[in-house]
Amino acid sequence: MMDKLFAIGQVTKVAGQYGEFRVRPLSRYFQAYVEDKALHLGASELLSREVKLRNKIGVGKHIRYRFEGVDTWDEAESLIGQYIFASVKDGDQINWIAKDLIGCTVKTVSGDLIGKLMEILWLPTNDVYVIRNREEEVLIPVVPEIIKAILLDEKLIIITPMDGLLN
Repeated sequence: MMDKLFAIGQVTKVAGQYGEFRVRPLSRYFQAYVEDKALHLGASELLSREVKLRNKIGVGKHIRYRFEGVDTWDEAESLIGQYIFASVKDGDQINWIAKDLIGCTVKTVSGDLIGKLMEILWLPTNDVYVIRNREEEVLIPVVPEIIKAILLDEKLIIITPMDGLLN
């Protein structure tokens, strides 16, 4: 499977005199990916460069990050607005919440049409697909028990609905 870049966070402000900065997570998977995956930094996937996390300071919402080679306030300030990308594989669950999925057709494993994916909500317990079919909206939790396949080339998401999910 081919690796690709997925935006997991955005640098928001400088938070220390030694090149530390704060990040706004763009995914619930941010913490796992920022520490365990190859990272890139830039304005877009094409205009990014590989970076290495030097350290992480703080807890909860007050975490500051520092990359190798970023040692001053000015260097950190030049990163504001740039995105942090993680290197992910096609099968990783983080792809289940990619912006590329908006507009995909959603069907059940038996082939019944549910509708089009209009929005992905980031809720406290799990992400949710907002599916629209004519005038009806259906909310589908983004969990492995329900999401069976994502065929991005075909713009198709296949689900196994639980009892009562579509009623």
